Amino acid sequence: MTDDDGTTAAAGTGTLGYEQARDELIEVVRRLEAGGTTLEESLALWERGEELAKVCRHWLEGARARLDAALARPQEDE
Repeated sequence: MTDDDGTTAAAGTGTLGYEQARDELIEVVRRLEAGGTTLEESLALWERGEELAKVCRHWLEGARARLDAALARPQEDE
């Protein structure tokens, strides 16, 4: 899929922050639910949504690991 500015959609997912990926994912879902796109456009949106979901999942898993590590620290000090 190519974004409006001509960049490949997959190119930017590695550098997106959680909030950026989440907001773009919300927009992708909104566009898919609204309908009115061709099959090819819908497939490209779906693929972009999958990429964005992976980015969000990566950030959330990292946050969970940091929280788990922080919660484990006081127990180690005792």
